[in-house]
Amino acid sequence: MKHVQPQRKDIPTLVKDPDLVDRRRRQIVDAAVGLFVRKGFHQTTTREIASAAGFSIGTLYEYIESKEDVLYLVCDAIHTDVETRLRQAIGQGATGRATLISAIADYIEVCNRLSDHILLIYQESSSLKPDSLKYVLANEARITAIFEDILRQGSSDGTLCLDGPRTTELMAHNIAVLGHMWTFRRWFLSRHFSLAEFVKLQTSLILSELSA
Repeated sequence: MKHVQPQRKDIPTLVKDPDLVDRRRRQIVDAAVGLFVRKGFHQTTTREIASAAGFSIGTLYEYIESKEDVLYLVCDAIHTDVETRLRQAIGQGATGRATLISAIADYIEVCNRLSDHILLIYQESSSLKPDSLKYVLANEARITAIFEDILRQGSSDGTLCLDGPRTTELMAHNIAVLGHMWTFRRWFLSRHFSLAEFVKLQTSLILSELSA
């Protein structure tokens, strides 16, 4: 199934070197996340972001035009990291079932690494402009669709049992929420399960629902 890539927002920059732009914007993203999580998007100033990134305010504005651009870049960076890991996992399994096991482990691991970033999306995405929010939500849907593709692969090769497209879609969303569950409930779950145990048990529960 072909998934349409949403239109990425073009954020103007005064810097001509694209590699440098990518590096500096990643520094801005990493600096902004801590501030946004601690203070909130609206209470954080661009001057504070610049300082946390090690830039002058003038340098910051060479790479972005507004604070909303920074929030957009945070969301885009999260989805890029998650999708990259999932795409890598797809090639690792000989069957749909094996691919799903690998994808779940990689997905929850990257969600754990990006816990603050994911929390930020839930807290502050409503601050994005409509076009930017549409892009962010389309990215969420595209990541879920990767799990749909894996589930369909398993259904086709007989290693997973799914009762039609609606069940496939719902299960894909269930899996997508699992990584976020660790983010939101880590304050409790981490006292009772290691991350590896959480992955193993959740994978077992999913597979039990998908066994013939």
